[in-house]
Amino acid sequence: MKLGLLLSLTLPLVFYAQDQTPVSAKNDYPNTFSSGSANVQKFDNSARRFNDWAVSVGGGAAIMLHSDLRSIYDGKINEGWNAYVSLDKQISHTFGLSLQYQMGKSNQQGQLPGAEGVKAGVANAWTKYQQISLLGDVNFSNLLRRVDNNSPYRWALHGYLGMGFQGYETLLLDNDVSQYAPRTFPIAVDQKLGVASFFVQTGVGLKYNLSKLVDVELRSMYIMSGDEEFDGGGDLRETGHPRINYNLINDSYSDNLLTVNLGLSFKLGKHPSHLAWHDPLQEAYYKTKFLEETPSDIVVCEKGDQDNDGVCDDWDRQVDTPAGARVDGAGVALDMDLDGVIDLYDKCVTVPGPVENNGCPAGTVFK
Repeated sequence: MKLGLLLSLTLPLVFYAQDQTPVSAKNDYPNTFSSGSANVQKFDNSARRFNDWAVSVGGGAAIMLHSDLRSIYDGKINEGWNAYVSLDKQISHTFGLSLQYQMGKSNQQGQLPGAEGVKAGVANAWTKYQQISLLGDVNFSNLLRRVDNNSPYRWALHGYLGMGFQGYETLLLDNDVSQYAPRTFPIAVDQKLGVASFFVQTGVGLKYNLSKLVDVELRSMYIMSGDEEFDGGGDLRETGHPRINYNLINDSYSDNLLTVNLGLSFKLGKHPSHLAWHDPLQEAYYKTKFLEETPSDIVVCEKGDQDNDGVCDDWDRQVDTPAGARVDGAGVALDMDLDGVIDLYDKCVTVPGPVENNGCPAGTVFK
């Protein structure tokens, strides 16, 4: 069943990954949404203004929370430990991916019902595990923050969702069967890393931007193993022997683990800011506000307009145009028939004529 779930998640990604726009030359930059009409420029490392890689390490407590054998038993918390290291790539200011390795150990207790439980007493179990997973990281603060950037922010809320494979070893000891054969089936489990150990995890984290190189994060993850034997109860649900039916203590089919970690993220690169703290919209808002508050230093018609023709003397080619004359964009009086008499004085605007006859052909009689 877990293999089918894994295939259903990954196959759509494989098909959609083939949706690309071909290019005809090495200098072309495909852009499906612009049909080639947008001004698309090359974006490489030299064009970036921020870092987008990081390495994260951390560790903390591990608690088997939802299972047959649990870390919280009889009002007491028997916590374990865990540690992780990851390589993080920020895809955009709101989304990133992490390749993570995690290991740890949890401690559990539980008791069988009825007479078998009285005879066996409270069983103690532990689970040692190793995990390799791919995590998606959503920066909710950058996703929801839509205000001006006058005040730098240092806190960010992150959400995580991922999947991976794990290998684990478990052991359960009680006062009944274990005293005769403490490491025999089904009280001990050795699950190898592989497809059969597919798991899903989700969680939240609160990050603090300590400096341009380091972030501090408090992170909590909920790991859903999908395995009945992850808590140390054995690799069978119904063994046929009530003395070892630890997987029937409750109706859970998936043993789930909670981790609470304190970690550090080391931001890689030479740029002063990281993409996780660099919202392009915030930058646009800041520049807009800056321009709005900057007084205008542009002076129009510094030399004035002596002839009042509407064309500044800075670029007026005829600064003494007669009053009332129509002018072109360069401030020159119009002469439609090009006879040397401007239209203001030309009695025949569309027919050329000598200056002596007011721009009209010879022989023209005026009333």
